[in-house]
Amino acid sequence: MTTSPRRGRLPTRERDARRAEILSAAAAELVEVGTQGLTMAAVAARAGASKETLYAWFGGRDELLGALIKANADHSMAAISELFDHGDLDDLDRVRELLGSFARGLLTLLTGRVSIELNRAAATSPELAQRLLASGRYRVGPRVEAFFAELHTRGILNVPDPADAFCAFYGLTIRDTQIRVLLGEPAPTADAIAATADQAVTQFILLNQ
Repeated sequence: MTTSPRRGRLPTRERDARRAEILSAAAAELVEVGTQGLTMAAVAARAGASKETLYAWFGGRDELLGALIKANADHSMAAISELFDHGDLDDLDRVRELLGSFARGLLTLLTGRVSIELNRAAATSPELAQRLLASGRYRVGPRVEAFFAELHTRGILNVPDPADAFCAFYGLTIRDTQIRVLLGEPAPTADAIAATADQAVTQFILLNQ
């Protein structure tokens, strides 16, 4: 005998899909109106949901922004895991390819409109700032550091301090680009991102051979 879900309550899979749709609508609204203009009513209208649903599921505007931060970070971590978990580190050319893909993805993410607006929101809220750090830097850093440690173990690159190596690679890739975009400059084009990523990888490898 099966148990039917309670009336008015979505099954878990449908609820998760609906929640993802609302977050997608919230991201689109955030890009359109910016952090200061974002309201629960506007997100509800864009998502075709009730304000009551948004408040019940997310708790409030800051909690909705926190959920967007986590969703953005989850997507980034999935891409990083897909990139670095294959274990096919045959030679330096393969490492260059992997690092190039990571650098392009990182720079694209951090200068994208959603990420920029979430950073602006975090700048005005200590709680959101901690959420941003926990979901982003403190998750991405250890995964990339583990990759650098493996490169060192295999003798492909000389990176005895993976944490320091990650900071160096991050600096070579991001430079002051995210700060400039946060301050109002246009985001770099795909071609500019690719050129910066290639240069960062070349410099990093030269420093660690």
